[in-house]
Amino acid sequence: MFDKEAYQKRMQWFCHDRFGMFIHWGLYAIPARGEWVRSIEEMPEEDYLPFFDEFNPDHFEPQTWAKLAKKAGMKYAILTAKHHDGFCLYDSAYTDFKVTNTPYGKDVVKEFLEAFRKEGIHVGLYYSLLDWHHPDFEQYQDKHAPMRSNKAFDKPVKFERYLDYMYKQVEELCTNYGKIDLMWFDFSYGEKSGEYWNATELVKMVRRHQPDIILDNRLEVSGEGFGSIATANPLPYSGDYVSPEQVIPPHGIFNELGESVPWEACVTMNDNWGYTQKDHNFKDASTLIKKLVECVSKNGNLLLNVGPNARGEIPQASVAILEAIGDWMHDYSKSIYGGKTSEFAKPENGRITQNGKFVYYHIMENAIGGIPLYGIPKDRVKKIRLLSDGTEIKPMDFWTINNYPDVIFIKISDRAALPNEIDTVVEIELK
Repeated sequence: MFDKEAYQKRMQWFCHDRFGMFIHWGLYAIPARGEWVRSIEEMPEEDYLPFFDEFNPDHFEPQTWAKLAKKAGMKYAILTAKHHDGFCLYDSAYTDFKVTNTPYGKDVVKEFLEAFRKEGIHVGLYYSLLDWHHPDFEQYQDKHAPMRSNKAFDKPVKFERYLDYMYKQVEELCTNYGKIDLMWFDFSYGEKSGEYWNATELVKMVRRHQPDIILDNRLEVSGEGFGSIATANPLPYSGDYVSPEQVIPPHGIFNELGESVPWEACVTMNDNWGYTQKDHNFKDASTLIKKLVECVSKNGNLLLNVGPNARGEIPQASVAILEAIGDWMHDYSKSIYGGKTSEFAKPENGRITQNGKFVYYHIMENAIGGIPLYGIPKDRVKKIRLLSDGTEIKPMDFWTINNYPDVIFIKISDRAALPNEIDTVVEIELK
């Protein structure tokens, strides 16, 4: 039975914080051709294992990652504890294919959790339901598996042994590392969805150990489809939010009752999740700031990815983007945290987020002769302030705008440019 009251309680911080960091890191950082390199190249495991023997990130400083996330204004972070290749970034008792057996020798998950908690950031772990290393995970003719075309893998497996292994590994993550705020399962596809993963029992176990944990919806679906969380009767393994990938929903997400459903767009900075040395197609900070605002204006979150390299460094291009986002967030984060869809429609010169009686008008396009605040009724406005520094803004009263008595016009700069050319935010307090 879906407990709506408990659900809404555990989702409060998530729907308030709005902005998180995704971290894809593992052995695949060494070939540096993306986290799907084994699948894309149909790479045999014997060609992949040498990366295990050399994994030794000498520049890995989790506290540096955490401080960067905090500076960018990110309030939660999720690390790939185990990706599809089966390699574990933690000291699992159930496999030798783990980071503590590499030259690095230390438990990365433990180090990540300690560093990010120290900065006051909520922590989450990604766990892949797929496992191309485990002998009882069927690969032959599985459309995603590296050995999908290799006849030598056309043999029976004991999948129940893999399910037991998966269950025990997830339980380790839920019991050995203190409070975990999120678990990001990835992913279901075709017949391999829901109870194929013994999902009800898995979720029961996770919530027994971590009653306040937030789960994504990918035990039930992939990034494609919303799952039963978008119905009136979510299944036990529905997860708590929808996880659109590399896209922002055009109108937010609603269930069949017309109620807004929490969602989180997971987005890469360039074109890959894992470190890809030749991928320099980075989105600029301006685009990502506007996309963050768009997510919040539609009752959603943004989970922005970084892919550290083989030495444990977040690429400088990603660092520069996050620092630029942080500069904007320093002035305008009040319009993001706790923000949601406004009662006022999207204006043509930007977007609007709202938190109670405070309306945040995001001006993304300059004007001539005064900036119109479209759709904001004059008789409901108590005061207007420039959010970056609290400066009082009075509505303009000038002959050039008097033909438009129903529209509030404001002047916020003596220059021909906006104070922040990406997005200047005005805080409007309603009566």
